[in-house]
Amino acid sequence: MIKSLVLPCKALKFPSAKFEGSNQLRHKGKKMELTITRPDDWHLHLRDGELLQAVVPHSASHFARGIVMPNLKPPITTTAAAVSYRESILKALPAGSDFTPLMTLYLTDTTNPNEIKLAKRSGVVYAVKLYPAGATTNSQDGVTDLFGKCLPVLEEMAQQNMPLLVHGEVTDADVDVFDREKVFIDTVLQPLIQRLPQLKVVMEHVTTKDAVKFVESCKEGFVAATVTPQHLLLNRNSLFQGGLQPHNYCLPVLKREIHRQAIVSAVTSGSKRFFIGTDSAPHERRRKEASCGCAGIYSAPVALSLYAKVFEEAGALDKLEAFVSFNGPDFYGFPRNTSKIKLSKTSFKVPDCFSFPFGEIIPMFAGETLEWQPSFN
Repeated sequence: MIKSLVLPCKALKFPSAKFEGSNQLRHKGKKMELTITRPDDWHLHLRDGELLQAVVPHSASHFARGIVMPNLKPPITTTAAAVSYRESILKALPAGSDFTPLMTLYLTDTTNPNEIKLAKRSGVVYAVKLYPAGATTNSQDGVTDLFGKCLPVLEEMAQQNMPLLVHGEVTDADVDVFDREKVFIDTVLQPLIQRLPQLKVVMEHVTTKDAVKFVESCKEGFVAATVTPQHLLLNRNSLFQGGLQPHNYCLPVLKREIHRQAIVSAVTSGSKRFFIGTDSAPHERRRKEASCGCAGIYSAPVALSLYAKVFEEAGALDKLEAFVSFNGPDFYGFPRNTSKIKLSKTSFKVPDCFSFPFGEIIPMFAGETLEWQPSFN
């Protein structure tokens, strides 16, 4: 197991604690505490090799389960590969961890419907991820002909009640990068839902008011969306303030403030259609701060604190538990977790970096002060 090196800043600590009740907001002296059901992460990148061993403890300490993305090199396109990847994740977990990785397959133009049957029977693969070819990190093997080559697979997925997880952007070079989500909705998602209304779809990491409107217009229980901390807290100004900010670069790219506000309103409204999906995506520092920097924000160590910040600022702390703990398992058909966590309103400084023998990883909000520190049973 790779161990992090000593940093010039204090590492986050999550001491164990016992508590009772659910969704309880308490004042302990001058300190405010919130007890909720333990969350899951419904969109997570764990990578592989040294990077996997470095980052998996952060997610495992915060979440009970995680939908693990399949965009490795080579991608996880078969059930056998998913089973093997799952074993690698389990071996990388800290001793005593009860974190459960929920595996996914990477959809390609050559995926066979029989693979969906194998995946369903495996008991470890729970969804299939659609990456339009060239849309994001390691998406070069993604789909080029969804309604032609992939239609039999999509029909089998509807039969097997296996969700399609969608990176919702077109990759046409003629479409402005800030409009790619809206165009995808109009040209791909809307026709897909009309053609296969029984197919369960998760629109991953929504970034626009257009996506919010689309999800809210669909039949509840069949179309839902994950939401990241960065798209709730940052707008596209965050990419350029004080110079180019590579650690705020992700795909889909951050959008205008009006879109951020629309997403915040949607998730804090209590709607069951939206749930947590951090899209935590670690890259080594030198790959982010490069002439062609990688897309992805590493949020796993601070995600719960950031979601709590959003809900508190919106005056909706009473709705946080449903967003992070209930809506996701309800949509996927999983039982809700029974263990609890406690969020204490205690200021702490986010580490400037996490250092490992192979390099450094910069977390979201690095060096800044946050509140709402989690602790666990």
